[in-house]
Amino acid sequence: MSNIDPLLARNRAYAESGVWRNTPRLPFLPHKGLYILTCIDPRVDPFEFLGLDFADAIVARTVGGRVTPAMLQDISYIGYLVESKAPEGPYFELAIIHHTGCGSTLLADDDLRHGFEKRAGYTEGDLSWLPVLDPPKTVKIDVDRVCNAPQISSRITVSGHVYDVESGLVTTVVPPMHPRGE
Repeated sequence: MSNIDPLLARNRAYAESGVWRNTPRLPFLPHKGLYILTCIDPRVDPFEFLGLDFADAIVARTVGGRVTPAMLQDISYIGYLVESKAPEGPYFELAIIHHTGCGSTLLADDDLRHGFEKRAGYTEGDLSWLPVLDPPKTVKIDVDRVCNAPQISSRITVSGHVYDVESGLVTTVVPPMHPRGE
């Protein structure tokens, strides 16, 4: 038996419920106007700690919740779709959420990081920026990375937050702002 088999029964109940019919209109404008970027850590589930429901937000997950080149591409794409297909808006807020006790800190160990670089084909130092050793600091860096990226729509807003895995609370570190101050 596969680990997913029991979940497929839950999927049948979900399909029968019809909840999935309550989808936002294209181009991917979630009900709450949020695009959340957070960590792959299973303790960090924004549907749980933010109380989200189906189609309330776009949720993307990366190691550490870091803004990678692939994430910049995705954020750029969604912003471009809104500008092109629904220029009247509403535009979305990108909420970047890092967390305490992040497993990405293990990449601060040179041996582990270098071993992963070799296995995955990264070059020396490609991953050195990835560890979330100080979540308030790294979330500010990532908000700046998005806000200064020329391919990101200046019509969206970007904010930065830290989720505390011990208390369950989210703290705002960077209030919502527009890229490039526009």
